[in-house]
Amino acid sequence: MEKEQEIYDVAVIGGGPAGMMAACRSAELGAKVVLLERNKALGRKLLLTGNERCNITQANFNDKEFIKKLGKNGSWLFSVLAAFGPRDMMEFLAKRGLKTKTEKDGRVFPVSDRAQDVLTIFLKYLEEKSVKVMCQEKISGLNIKNKSVESAQLANDRKIYAKAFILCSGGATYPLTGSSGDGYEFAKKMGHNIVAPRPALAPVEIAEDWAKAMPGLGLKNVGMRIFLDGKKQESKTGDMIFTHYGISGPMVLDMSKKIAELALAGKVAVEVDLKPEMDLQEADKWLQTEFAANANRDLKNYLPGIMPQRLADLFMELSKISPKKKINLITREERKKLLVLLKGLKMTARGSMGFEQANITSGGVDLAEIDSRTMMSKKIKNLFFAGEIIDLDGPTGGYNLQICWSTGFAAGSNTGLGK
Repeated sequence: MEKEQEIYDVAVIGGGPAGMMAACRSAELGAKVVLLERNKALGRKLLLTGNERCNITQANFNDKEFIKKLGKNGSWLFSVLAAFGPRDMMEFLAKRGLKTKTEKDGRVFPVSDRAQDVLTIFLKYLEEKSVKVMCQEKISGLNIKNKSVESAQLANDRKIYAKAFILCSGGATYPLTGSSGDGYEFAKKMGHNIVAPRPALAPVEIAEDWAKAMPGLGLKNVGMRIFLDGKKQESKTGDMIFTHYGISGPMVLDMSKKIAELALAGKVAVEVDLKPEMDLQEADKWLQTEFAANANRDLKNYLPGIMPQRLADLFMELSKISPKKKINLITREERKKLLVLLKGLKMTARGSMGFEQANITSGGVDLAEIDSRTMMSKKIKNLFFAGEIIDLDGPTGGYNLQICWSTGFAAGSNTGLGK
């Protein structure tokens, strides 16, 4: 080992949410910490979250309900969530002067609606705890000796030595923010199994031209059903928006991972239900009542009253009913056509838009190879993981950032190297 080389207690690789939390927590417990980040500044991806408002966490203080939202791997998070959960994160920020608010579906944001304010809290905390921050440092690998990480390899043959290493290098989404997936390769070379990374919480590409001709059109509280080769697979209710390439919005993002998986197996159809609170029979009775109350109106003047104008134009085009036709002259067969569109506007999904537009990565370091209480590797004795690099992800609504906060806090708490 180089005699002049400085040795740290903890080296944290990756300056995103998990990395900053891990570094802060380690330093708070007395460790001498260095935080390595490949970008020019910390928290670049954090600034993009929640449409730059930062959906900090999910105000669901019931751990069992939170974990249920994470799917089959959710129970693995139980210990670290109990140690540092959504309430703890909100208190962490409140103690440092950041006020939060809870919006629809329990989504927690800064009162200021500025992701920068969350980042500023961490930057000040890192400075207060004397964490050495080294930006524009690309790690090319981790050097192993006696089944421990001895050093992190930097450019120009430089090395960072530490007694413990916390790998928080993120996933493979938003490559322009520095998420390259390098961490998977590091972990793999150290003997860890990597569950194949896949894009998650991504917009969905739609084949039909009409769907791409309505960018910016948003629909609230609608239903969505997805089918594989005609067989129903999943359904959800929420908000969506049409884009230049297809559809997006919270509901679509939450279903995108399933859609991407199904697209590899066959033809995927998506149906949008504008009246999810009614079954088909109830919707038909509602439509008949509406028709009776608007009998003398032209169809083109009636439809925009129950749906956006662009959608009304599409309904008239797809149903092939004349826009000038009076409501009282619409036949039973024509009403059924409108009903079918109202309860199941069909589209063909080509799959999700991939890593470049996905919010998070699904897959990563196999959870079976990580101690769920400490985040320590079961293969390398001084290596810890936190954040998106592990095989755990959740829906929109602050769940994924909370995974970062909780796992970062656990990793930073358990290196056991404080003074």
